[in-house]
Amino acid sequence: MFMDEQILALLVQHKLIDDKTAALAKDLMSRGKTLEQALVGGKYMSEINYTKARAEALGLPFVDLTERVIPKETLELIPQEAKETFNAVPVEFDGKVLQVALLNPQDLKANEGLEFLAAERGWNIKYVVAPSSQILSLIKKIKGLGVEVATALAQAKGRFEHKEDKTEEGGKLEEVIRGAPVSRMVSVIMRHAVEGGASDIHIEPMGSESRVRYRIDGVLRTTLVLPIYVHPALVSRIKVLANLKIDETRVPQDGRISQEIAGRKIDFRVSTLPVVDNEKVVMRVLDTSASAPTLESLGYRKEHVALVKEHIKKPFGMLLVTGPTGSGKSTTLFAVLTGLNAEGINISTLEDPVEYYVPGVNQSQVKPEIGYNFASGLRSLLRQDPNVIMVGEVRDRETAELAIHAALTGHLLFSTLHTNDVYSIVPRLVDMGVEPFLLAATLNLGIAQRLARKICTNCKEPENIEPEIVDKLRNEIKKIPPKYFSPGFSPDGPLTFFHGKGCARCGDTGYQGRVAVAELMEFTDSMRRLIEKGFPIAEVRAEVARQEALSLRQDAILKALDGLTTLSEVFRLSQEVQEDV
Repeated sequence: MFMDEQILALLVQHKLIDDKTAALAKDLMSRGKTLEQALVGGKYMSEINYTKARAEALGLPFVDLTERVIPKETLELIPQEAKETFNAVPVEFDGKVLQVALLNPQDLKANEGLEFLAAERGWNIKYVVAPSSQILSLIKKIKGLGVEVATALAQAKGRFEHKEDKTEEGGKLEEVIRGAPVSRMVSVIMRHAVEGGASDIHIEPMGSESRVRYRIDGVLRTTLVLPIYVHPALVSRIKVLANLKIDETRVPQDGRISQEIAGRKIDFRVSTLPVVDNEKVVMRVLDTSASAPTLESLGYRKEHVALVKEHIKKPFGMLLVTGPTGSGKSTTLFAVLTGLNAEGINISTLEDPVEYYVPGVNQSQVKPEIGYNFASGLRSLLRQDPNVIMVGEVRDRETAELAIHAALTGHLLFSTLHTNDVYSIVPRLVDMGVEPFLLAATLNLGIAQRLARKICTNCKEPENIEPEIVDKLRNEIKKIPPKYFSPGFSPDGPLTFFHGKGCARCGDTGYQGRVAVAELMEFTDSMRRLIEKGFPIAEVRAEVARQEALSLRQDAILKALDGLTTLSEVFRLSQEVQEDV
């Protein structure tokens, strides 16, 4: 308690909190809360500032673990069991002195245990103070997916390796599938995916191994390799959870798993696929507890946001978002819907699956297996007196014609389409069988979107770019309408681009999170006439230029100039840029 009073006094002295907050913290401590729970948990101050004051009061150095890349050999100097027991993390070792971040440096038991361990090996211990959340997170990360799964695998090794356990009696197979080790492995794989921010989990047979990969920020990464004899049991366990047929391995199956992980309701959309002599499983991770973001938080430019808001005020017509799978189309539609959501508007959606739950919006999950698809659902929705309709995807002629009919009869309709750019929206719908004059009468706005990986803000630094590449980019930037430039920016001035050098916070990738890159096409009266004329691409591009619209590549370059993403991401997202450069 005396130490807490010292820390409080330092916080007031450094003007990090006022006397009123200090008094409130004392009151909360008298009711059983710790000082950290009272101040940091109550959001009266940041954990970093609290920890710095704590370090000063203890007379120990402060360390921010997110700014350190700790070698694996150093992390292994303290056994995992000791790390978990004492809540201790080795930070640095020079051959004689081991620097340790301890959750509670005043814990005598932890001090004795660590000093005994160091004395046995001829080391000295030096304690440092780090934020509690960083220490606990790092201990968990060190333990990792591999350790947890290896423990479960060791418990079940004999049962997996003996084929008679899997083939002689169905009862034995079911016992293995439902057994604790297999259940634990599947549970750990799913939990780590959620904690790591993965959008998809791939479990695939690869010769003598079963490989587990997570898609994080749009890129697949191998996180775990298991022996192949474990693969059938993992697949069967997932099938049990998703209510799929365990004994059906000849045809693809789709299902869904709902789990509560770290207090969040997570849905896993499961897809199985027969491959040579085995099955592959992919699970799409959907955080249904997450609220729909705004266009601004997705990374849309203010000019684009203003254009979208202008068009969603119209009483009828269509707004289509296009792009490949995983480009954030549905998320963008929900950002738009959230902006429209009000008591006086009836909004209804048809989705596959429901990714965000929005209070006040009537959301319906299509079920193709019983004949309830986008087309049949849209017919039913039109009898529900909607003002705004969102259809997950226009994927066939019937859905396209019903969507056009809805837009013609006084409804505002949002949907997604699979095309490479905004210029392909009209040809794609015409190819489905929609008459051009109907498209001319209903299309309001087209958006093509991709997701670029964001630079990690913790390790962001300027990047050296070859002069000839900079010159080519400068020529490209000069073609961008000046209204999109930041104040004071000139294409003739110095061009600075950034990248992430890699740190503990971003897993040494240099990236953390993603930002939307978009191009918008406004269907003006001139554009409608071009649709009726057959949509001649040269004239369409001239009209888009007159609108002063940005291309996907130009939006990506501007985001790279703003320090949000890297040039390598610009090149990855745009083949045209790769060819130019």
